[in-house]
Amino acid sequence: MSTSFTASLFDALDDGPALQTLTDDVERIDLGDGAWLDLRPGWATGSDALFERLVTDVPWHADRRPMYDRVVEVPRLVSSYGVGDALPDPVLTRAMTELNEHYATLGAPDEQRFRRAGLCFYRTGDDSIAWHGDRVGTAIDRDTMVGILSLGAARTLAVRSRRTGETRRFPLGHGDLLVMGGSCQRTHEHAIAKTKKAVGPRISVQFRPVWPS
Repeated sequence: MSTSFTASLFDALDDGPALQTLTDDVERIDLGDGAWLDLRPGWATGSDALFERLVTDVPWHADRRPMYDRVVEVPRLVSSYGVGDALPDPVLTRAMTELNEHYATLGAPDEQRFRRAGLCFYRTGDDSIAWHGDRVGTAIDRDTMVGILSLGAARTLAVRSRRTGETRRFPLGHGDLLVMGGSCQRTHEHAIAKTKKAVGPRISVQFRPVWPS
């Protein structure tokens, strides 16, 4: 698979993919109702090279799901890695390790450790994901975390309160990290809308724990 996009100027100056520290430059955003976001812009440097590797190396496929009276393809390509699976690039393995170490120092319980990953490839502005809260097991009646590393061109992730409808928008790309935590998957939902604007391709890497069934 091949694709093209406008690389970040800062990424062009880097030697290759690397991860910045998580002890500095992380902004904690309180969403209310027990939900929060951690935002770390530019966590992965040289991320455009990582994007290009994942475009080539990941076994992308199109999911299909029923909608009303027919089965349709989801508007993005996906790939999943379960517990114990080798991730498609060593940088992603380091990212999962460093996220777990960082949140362990902040007191996150062991059950919230990131243990699996899903990747989504948004090829054009026509690719999207509807409003949803992540289900990290059959139960979503407890706090959890979902970490999102964004590679390639920026797309806007919208986060909306289920109670008030208040919506916040975060343009994410070129190595930005966003972690949703607390009650976020129960009290809020998130989406990436279709856009008619000229946008480049983006890969979203989602790190998730595994809840018991």
